[in-house]
Parts: sequence; structure tokens; C-alpha cells
Amino acid sequence: MALQQVDYQDGDVALTGWLALPQGAARAGIVIFPTIMNRNAPMDRRAQMLADAGYVALIADFYGETPEDFAASQTLSAALKADVDAYRARIAAGIAALRAHPAAAGLPLAAIGYCMGGQAVLEAARDGQDLLAVASFHGILTTDRKADKAIGPRVLVCHGDADPLAPRDHVLAFWEEMDAVGAKWHFHSYAGVKHGFTDPGSDARGLPAIGYDASADRQSWAALTSLLDEVLG
Repeated sequence: MALQQVDYQDGDVALTGWLALPQGAARAGIVIFPTIMNRNAPMDRRAQMLADAGYVALIADFYGETPEDFAASQTLSAALKADVDAYRARIAAGIAALRAHPAAAGLPLAAIGYCMGGQAVLEAARDGQDLLAVASFHGILTTDRKADKAIGPRVLVCHGDADPLAPRDHVLAFWEEMDAVGAKWHFHSYAGVKHGFTDPGSDARGLPAIGYDASADRQSWAALTSLLDEVLG
């Protein structure tokens, strides 16, 4: 099924989301925040998986453009994240785009994210976005503004214990940050698993920090679907 283009704005920046629709009545709407590379085939696949499970899924747009390569994505990401208020506004714009779409009218919303997108959904929770749940897959755990108020969504983090982008000191700091505001968090850590463990294409990139892990991929997706079943009743 082809994804539907959804145009939206963050201030003066034109953004493009991509929507996947279920065949029957939708259970909820889910915003997908992509990796640092923005929308790509793995994100399209996740959107379709969510649609097949009965959700309206929107892939959000970080930059308003597709990076030419990894170096370009790093430049775009650094510029966006240099100002935490601007970063959170860009995240909020993606959530608002799904909330305003007719396909999601009246539906509860959740958000999931991968790598940079995993950080983005945690920023959404810190920012007080009205979501039932957020789920981070091999996401960045650090923030330029720690949570300073109660967090409403249930928080799921699926993490590779061998991920150098989120070492154990970041893990412990994140737990303490969440505890300080009384967040309801679940943290699943997979032994020996690297960054990017949900993407079967990770191994082909030849980078020592990343790698696919079929078991962690399955288990983390099962954790997401179980949590969604719970929060949606």
C-alpha cells in the first residue's frame, strides 16, 4: 500500500509527512519519528506494520528535506538540535499534523521513534505532549533540558546494551531523570546488542557501533504492541 503525503508546517518551514492507514477502524494514531536520515524504507516498513495492526501511522519530517548522505544528516541534525525549543517545536509540529488529520479525528495518540527519533519521542514526553505512550528504539537518552514536570505518557525504551551512543552512564542518568518526575517507565536492555538493532540493513553499513539483532528486533516490537494493548484497554 502506498503511503499518503501529508504536508504540514513548523513556522516557516514546510514539512512532509507520510501516512499509512489501516483497512478497518483505527485503534489509535501513532507518530513515527525517524532516524537521523529522516524518512527511508525502514520507516515506511514500520508505518505499514502499524497500519496492518490497526493504527493510523504518520512518519514525521525532521528537516523538510532528505539528506544526501550521513554527513549531511549530521549537519541537519546538529542545526535542529542546537536550540532545544526549536527541536521540541519541530517534534510538536509532527504530532499536531497527525492530530489534525481527518483519519486521526478523535483518536488517542502515541509516538515511537528510532535513533534520533527515539530521542525525539522522549523530548515530546519531557515537553508535556498529550500522548498515551512513547516508545524509543535504540534512541539517544540525553537531553539539553531534563524533565522538570510530571510526564503523562507511559515511556518505553528498547535499548542495546552495547550501544556506544547510549552508554550505561546515560542509562542511569535517564532512569534518575524519569524517577525524579515520577514517570511510568519501562526499560528493556538487550545484552550485546548495538545501535540500530531494528534495521536489517545495519550490518551492511560497516560501522562498528551499529548492527542488526533479530531477537532484539522481535522482542522490542512485541514490547511496543503489548504496551499499546495495555494503554488502549
